[in-house]
Amino acid sequence: MLVCVSLLILIHSVPVSPVTVSSRNPKVEVHEFSDAELSCEFKTEKDTNPRIEWKRKDKEKDVSFVYYGERFVGPFQDRADIEGATVRLRRVTQADAGEYRCEVSAPSDSISLGETNVTLRVLVPPQTPSCDVPSSALTGSQVELRCRDRHSIPPAVYTWYKDNRALPIRHPNATYTVNEFTGVLMFQTVSRSDAGQYHCEAKNGVGPPKSCQHTHMQIDDLNVAAVVSAVVLVCVILFLCAFGVCLAHRQGYFSRDSVCVCVCRSFWIPHCHGVTHISSQNLNPSEHTQHSGYSHPPKEPQDFKHTQSFML
Repeated sequence: MLVCVSLLILIHSVPVSPVTVSSRNPKVEVHEFSDAELSCEFKTEKDTNPRIEWKRKDKEKDVSFVYYGERFVGPFQDRADIEGATVRLRRVTQADAGEYRCEVSAPSDSISLGETNVTLRVLVPPQTPSCDVPSSALTGSQVELRCRDRHSIPPAVYTWYKDNRALPIRHPNATYTVNEFTGVLMFQTVSRSDAGQYHCEAKNGVGPPKSCQHTHMQIDDLNVAAVVSAVVLVCVILFLCAFGVCLAHRQGYFSRDSVCVCVCRSFWIPHCHGVTHISSQNLNPSEHTQHSGYSHPPKEPQDFKHTQSFML
């Protein structure tokens, strides 16, 4: 009797191992279009046939099934295999990147559920970057050259070349600045010596570097004499036009109420007819009265004869 009691006590004192789930490689990085193994290992206390499920959380934090009811679902149906609880995905793409979770359910165990997470990162080699290089610029102006590859993972770093020679990122006497992470090449005050063939190279260590096409940037001097000459020419043309209009107005080609009268006044032309404050010596008084339709008010009482008789 004593021996039986001792055996029972010994059995209950032995530690019990509930279901445990783990992964040999919780962070997986593979190149695009290669295979990826999502490791999941488990141990159960009693249940010899536990239920296994795989779920995936994408970049938008949406959760979907990968393996459910002993079969793959969705886009994984025809390109995934499972051995034990470990899943192998074939020809992964960037769309497969995300966080995966392996869940093992053993209803017969004291702790019936265990899980582990595996993060899949799909590496994408550099693509041909898009480059923005101006074809020409003026000396002394600020010029910005841009280079961008939006598809490489991890993000690419950039190197600018002038005439097939790499531009150092840090140079004590450089007239430019280069941001190798954004791909921006900036000239604060460009000079003629900065003219040449430019192209950009993108690389991220996953695949071979890619470059954009060479583009020639020409630097021209600002022709101050030509600018001044153009301004003077425009002023002369405007003056001649205004003078011609006023001359035509004087010859009677325009009505005296035309807006060109104001133009004449602005150029101090003394012989424009119809302009207020022009001396009467330059005008025919009778002609002025005839055209203006206005007569001066009478100054003497007898000038009101007709008005008074009309009122009577």
